[in-house]
Amino acid sequence: MPPRTATDLQAVEPRADDLLAWYDRHRRVLPWRALAGEVPDPYRVWLSEVMLQQTTIAAVRPYFERFLTRFPDVFALADAPEEAVMSAWAGLGYYSRARNLHACAKAVAAAGGRFPDTAEGLRKLPGIGAYTAGAIAAIAFDRAEAAVDGNVERVLSRAYAVEAPLPGSRPEIRRMTQALVPEDRPGDFAQALMDLGATICTPKRPACALCPWMSPCRARALGTQETFPRKIKVAKGALRRGAAFVAIRSGDEAVLLRTRAPEGLLGNMAEPPGSAWEPDYDVAGALLDAPLDARWKRLPGLVRHGFTHFPLELTVFAARVALSTPAPAGMRFTPRNALDEEPLPGLMRKVLAHAFDPKPEPEKKPRGRSKKEPPPMPLLAAMEAPVSMPDPEPRPRIRAVPKPQPKPAPAPPPDADDFLDGEPEAPPAAPRRRGTARRR
Repeated sequence: MPPRTATDLQAVEPRADDLLAWYDRHRRVLPWRALAGEVPDPYRVWLSEVMLQQTTIAAVRPYFERFLTRFPDVFALADAPEEAVMSAWAGLGYYSRARNLHACAKAVAAAGGRFPDTAEGLRKLPGIGAYTAGAIAAIAFDRAEAAVDGNVERVLSRAYAVEAPLPGSRPEIRRMTQALVPEDRPGDFAQALMDLGATICTPKRPACALCPWMSPCRARALGTQETFPRKIKVAKGALRRGAAFVAIRSGDEAVLLRTRAPEGLLGNMAEPPGSAWEPDYDVAGALLDAPLDARWKRLPGLVRHGFTHFPLELTVFAARVALSTPAPAGMRFTPRNALDEEPLPGLMRKVLAHAFDPKPEPEKKPRGRSKKEPPPMPLLAAMEAPVSMPDPEPRPRIRAVPKPQPKPAPAPPPDADDFLDGEPEAPPAAPRRRGTARRR
């Protein structure tokens, strides 16, 4: 039987009713999400959707709660100084979103505090794009709008086995999503799709057996669900390097800071002064970029950070300066206990943490299995220094005992007839046989 293709499976389509039935049983409880039967708050919906762009729920949750405590409504946010908004946002990344958030709050407050209730009207506000406008219109105002984020792209690309890679396939996926949005409960449908992608249709090892769209999912029927969505691999930028200078004032432990330019990366955020970030930055000449004359000490280790388009390595220099040291033009000394009020991004918090508690570079372990040391070879053993041993005690000398001579055989007794006058005659010697040894 030939293998099935996506064309063979086009008869079965995903249904919004199946997804909503699953959502009613498994919906997540989130601080910005209205409970079943409650009316959503447009301010909470808008604030959460802006925060959740390219950020996880686990990271956003504590920021959202602190933000609401500090700015409980759109008027409080609009009236707050930009420095306070940036400080409350510090650590979430993508700081242009915080500036747009503040500008949007001012625009809504100027219009009486009411958000537009259509996607077209929401698109006219600062910082609100197609996805955010669709999500707010659907969730807060129950408009039949599609809200297509990364989770939704993954779910739909698998459900329809979309072969075209992202980002080129986004218009097609948006059209498919919009066709599925029901007239009844479009806000719940938008949140159900988000929950499905976050909990069931995950990037790796999706739980297809628990999915309400298991039967109509074409990628699952083909067994290729983990290969979707198709993506074009984007080359990451080259590594950049730089230096950061942490000047600590004696007496009050104040740290020298400055505000970055409003344009570009980390605009309007606070930072310790530093050098430019360049691929060929020479750390040997880093002291030429120091903000003031001091006894700068290069700290061990590096501060590493990853941006969307390039990774960064910073060498940190620290110095203690006198209490009377004036701050250079455009800079300020902030007491250490007031650093939380500064709009310090995550990278700069890493730099300050490293300055107060430097960490050396970890030793690089060789990849693969560790090799065992071979036993010493005879040649190497022969080259080792000889082991000194005590001389043996002299053995006692033994005198050789001379070999005893054989005793002569006794003579036979003489016969009477042999006695003559005078001396007796000696008996003749017995003849010896040749070749025979004499026995003792």
